[in-house]
Amino acid sequence: MRPAVNLIMGANIGTTVTNTIVSLGQSMDRKQFRRAFAGATVHDCFNWLCVAIFLPLEAIFHPIEELSHIIVKGIGNGTSEESPDFFSVLTDPLTTLVVQMDTKTVLDSMTRFCSEQDLQYNETECAYWMSRTLMKVCTDEHNQVYTCNFLFSNRGLSDTLTGLLLLAISLVLLISCLTILVKILQSLLMGSVAGRLKKNINSNLPGMFKPLTGYIFLVVGMVLTFLLQSSSVFTSTLTPLVGIGVISLERMYPLTLGSNIGTTTTSMLAALASDPSKRQQTIQIAVCHLLFNVFGILVFFPFPIMRQLPLRGAKFLGTTTAKYRWFAILYLLLVFVLAPLSLLGLSLIHTGLLLAVVGLAVVMALAITTLNLLQKHAPHRLPPVFKNWLFLPECLRSLKPIDRLITAVFSHLPCCKSLANIAPTTEATVEEGAKVSEKRTVVIDKTTTI
Repeated sequence: MRPAVNLIMGANIGTTVTNTIVSLGQSMDRKQFRRAFAGATVHDCFNWLCVAIFLPLEAIFHPIEELSHIIVKGIGNGTSEESPDFFSVLTDPLTTLVVQMDTKTVLDSMTRFCSEQDLQYNETECAYWMSRTLMKVCTDEHNQVYTCNFLFSNRGLSDTLTGLLLLAISLVLLISCLTILVKILQSLLMGSVAGRLKKNINSNLPGMFKPLTGYIFLVVGMVLTFLLQSSSVFTSTLTPLVGIGVISLERMYPLTLGSNIGTTTTSMLAALASDPSKRQQTIQIAVCHLLFNVFGILVFFPFPIMRQLPLRGAKFLGTTTAKYRWFAILYLLLVFVLAPLSLLGLSLIHTGLLLAVVGLAVVMALAITTLNLLQKHAPHRLPPVFKNWLFLPECLRSLKPIDRLITAVFSHLPCCKSLANIAPTTEATVEEGAKVSEKRTVVIDKTTTI
């Protein structure tokens, strides 16, 4: 159960990659890109902050695991005949035309023949089932293999290659559908329609109910995500709306948090549709997912000071991306590819090495944050050399050297000459645009205004 809780935290971060990719569709307009990237990464910032707090707590005290166990301990397991199936009716007609799996037969046989503690342990049989494909194999009455009626049947491809092909096809379809969705929304929400929608969505409840506005939109996000059964689709739909200025970042935030709660219903339904003999454990994992998101909202939404942390982080990323548009690609590679692979590699080498690297990174982050706060609020307490970051080489305090290198390389490519000819946006221009946009934005609560 404990590794499953950690996987849930990682999955919460990984699911945000979709709307970050969607924001790239507005990269040609710097103002829209700044707003869209900030709207996409507010979900990232919230999830990273939650993991930074709850992962160490879970590793030491296991609060999510223990509380989820208390919640589900009264739920009993059932028989294999009781398993409700919520998804197969909708998905099987299409998926069975592409690929059919025989996972249960293969895994059951591997468990029976490959376990040295089992009386049926057989090295020859184990080697056979270990090498057998997980895809369904069709045989006639004479035990002759023939091609089944699905796309990847008997194609001579390994399971790994088939899985990679299906993953690539799925990603292409997902990105294509989301791109089309962005274009449709941009074409529909123009002119007076956008003005009316912006006014209604970004306005607050009247009178004494004004402080409840954020919570109402949190519930709206939860309900809509439950209906869509996908937080990625919901937040990816909102991202272009933030980019064109229809939805403010402050309004996007509670909708995203509600989406985080709504998406837990998917794991709950999946738990109910799983093997009834393991029903308690699967429901407990779904409850862990719910508790992680609820605890995160309790920390980073009700209190204005804490609420500002993910909002400020998202605005910083949006402003940086508006100035250096290549930063969006670098961000995707670092956050969703290189960082997870590096942590995984360090954990495989030695847990102590992983803890040392993570601890060093945390200490550096705290030192940088502390120095930034002192430079801004109490510079008189610092030695002259530390009153700014000029004591560091330019490559350690600015992205300009990398920008000059990337511009020099890609400006010679025919596909990128048009981008290179666009007048560069200075830092002052970007920050001025961000401030003007914030002044025009109707915020949820005065306490959330930066």
